Parts: sequence; C-alpha cells; structure tokens
Amino acid sequence: MPILSRRGRLAIAAVVDIALHAVSGPVAAKALAARQNLPPRHLEPLLQALVRNGILKGMRGPRGGYDLARERRSITCGEIVRATVEIADDEFDAISPLVSAVVVPAVEAAERTYFAQLDRITIAELCAAASENLADSPNLQFETA
Repeated sequence: MPILSRRGRLAIAAVVDIALHAVSGPVAAKALAARQNLPPRHLEPLLQALVRNGILKGMRGPRGGYDLARERRSITCGEIVRATVEIADDEFDAISPLVSAVVVPAVEAAERTYFAQLDRITIAELCAAASENLADSPNLQFETA
C-alpha cells in the first residue's frame, strides 16, 4: 500500500514533467495532462496549488503554461507534497484525549521522518533519473537542460 497519495505522486510527476519539457517555453496544462493520461481539468487545481506555493509559475495567454519557479535542485518532493495536501481538519483531535495525547504526537513524529526523507529528493535528481531511464520511450520525449 503506497503511503504517498495519488495526488502527491501526480504532483511530483507534474513538476518533473514541467522541468523536462519547459526548456523551450512554458508547458501547457493540456499537453501535460495528455502525457499523464488525465483530463486537463483534473490537473488544474493541483497546478494552481503548486503556483500558490512558489514551486511553479503560471503564464497566461496563447503561449502560456507552467514553468518552474526556481531551479530544479532547490525544489524537493517534500515541498511538492506539502503544497498539495489539504489543510487537515482538526475537529477530530479535540474529541478524544487518546487521539490528542497519544495518536497525534506519534503520527506527527512519523510524518516528520517521512517528510525529511522526501525533502532529500530534488527535482534535479528525478529529472536525471528520467533522462537515464526513459530516454528511449517514444511517448516520453523531452528536452534536457
């Protein structure tokens, strides 16, 4: 069972895809969605969350699309996943002393460890792995920076 949500995996894949394809200009959401086999409307909220969090920059207009807001090596998977996680609903924490005193602190410690590991993985590393492992795939052609 994967711990990382589908949304988190998709967000990381979208940022890597944009990093690989935005060399000659912004990546259109429609082109990105086609490469990910998704309808564009499915990706748009995710892309907007990444823009709001300073991971991507969005450009409007006929030649608009998305590009990285910073260098590949300064964007981590942990940052991407945090940007896409909805704010937790804390109302359940107040219901039970067991939840607030025992479960929440234990889970928070595990989450810190989990995110520390994700923060070690940069988009630059994933782009290098994609270049090495997917360069011969006809459906995944991209430019390298």
